[in-house]
Amino acid sequence: MYPITKREKLADKIYLMDVKAPRVAQYCEPGQFVIVKIDETGERIPLTICDYDRTEGTITIVFQIVGASTERMADLKEGDAFQDFVGPLGCASELVHKETEALKKKKILFIAGGVGTAPVYPQVKWLHEHGVDCDVIMGARNKELLILEDAMRAVATNLYVATDDGSYGFHGTGTAQLKELYDRGIRYDHCVAIGPMIMMKFVCILTKELGIPTIVSMNPIMVDGTGMCGACRLVVGDEVKFACVDGPEFDGHLVDFDQAMKRQNQYKTEEGRAMLKLQEGDTHHGGCGNCE
Repeated sequence: MYPITKREKLADKIYLMDVKAPRVAQYCEPGQFVIVKIDETGERIPLTICDYDRTEGTITIVFQIVGASTERMADLKEGDAFQDFVGPLGCASELVHKETEALKKKKILFIAGGVGTAPVYPQVKWLHEHGVDCDVIMGARNKELLILEDAMRAVATNLYVATDDGSYGFHGTGTAQLKELYDRGIRYDHCVAIGPMIMMKFVCILTKELGIPTIVSMNPIMVDGTGMCGACRLVVGDEVKFACVDGPEFDGHLVDFDQAMKRQNQYKTEEGRAMLKLQEGDTHHGGCGNCE
């Protein structure tokens, strides 16, 4: 069992939990994820790691209530425990594999949309701990839905906050905030965007126009977390990839967002899943060992 050592409500239907999982905390890196399961009958839920403490042996997860399983998770209290807490899974952020001195020469920007702030935070924190500066744009529909602002401000070189309704910070989307910074003469060499797929799509349209290489995290489309269900299948350039085993990070300028969003909607129904399996044949699954 994996006990919950901290539980905090960050915003409406958004919760943070610290979970005692020493082996996961020992080996995880920014960008990776875990799969949690409340009990024997619970659903397996993939969640990107928000933070970790190797000394305390804890992993921080942030989740939003979107269905019955996450509703049950939100009812858990400190002292309760998850039956399963599997990880670290997926590939770590490419930034942790770069030479620190090379990173210091780049002007790096992160754009976080909504709950996407949670997986952005550990990457920004890692860069801060290694002496690498980076800017962050945090976006949300309104001020009440912003999360981890103080934590992010402590590790970002410059933090820009944008709200769709203008209730706090810049009035507009994170993409519009980037354009405003660009118009002010601020230039970036590298961008990482994490959030809803539609947000990442429009960030990539803009950064491609501005000539900024961009990485996106396709964690929103993961379901099974092992590549066997086929939910996170996507096309990157001319290749078929699976977010959970090949990612979750990919070159945003190569991701076919329109196909991924259309496929995600189709995957929600049993009839749609059957049709996708028929259409995609041997490329429907990944990581199961039976597909090329």
